[in-house]
Amino acid sequence: MSQKSVCVYCGSRNGVNPAYSAAAQSFGTLLAKEGWRLVYGAGDVGLMGEVARAAQASDGDTFGVIPVHLLQREVGKTDLTRFVVTETMHERKKVMIMNADAVVVLPGGPGSLDELFEALTWRQLGLHDKPILVMNVDGYWDALHTLLEQLIGQCFADASLAEFITWVTTPEAAMSELRRLLN
Repeated sequence: MSQKSVCVYCGSRNGVNPAYSAAAQSFGTLLAKEGWRLVYGAGDVGLMGEVARAAQASDGDTFGVIPVHLLQREVGKTDLTRFVVTETMHERKKVMIMNADAVVVLPGGPGSLDELFEALTWRQLGLHDKPILVMNVDGYWDALHTLLEQLIGQCFADASLAEFITWVTTPEAAMSELRRLLN
């Protein structure tokens, strides 16, 4: 059986709730202990840094992808198993999702939303069939869930859109769902 890879989209900041950092750390550790590779944005700041350092501390395989213009801003984490520098954000997102078997979204900002919506749109268009999980730590993504329901309710998206996202609240629940969806 080949190694599974999970693309994690999350904030380049930690946010105000310590539960966000704890979830990122726990998820990085769980991925490593499962023997799965972390694919992420290659930053050493915010939740990105938390998830990567936790995976590394548990001897996990880490694959980071960062555009050249963010090397300083996101403090490119060059001690990863694999470190890729791209020219553009679009190329970064493409390399990340193409090198993963699933996507997990932790708390984050506009960049995380951009990544999620691109992955979701590509799934809706049939460009991939990878599972997409949203980790709704302490209700962080409640408004997003409501917005997606509104898009469907107002007929701006097909009802099948709701089936493309698996909602979880903890790293343990995410791992359980990933095991189910990827095996």
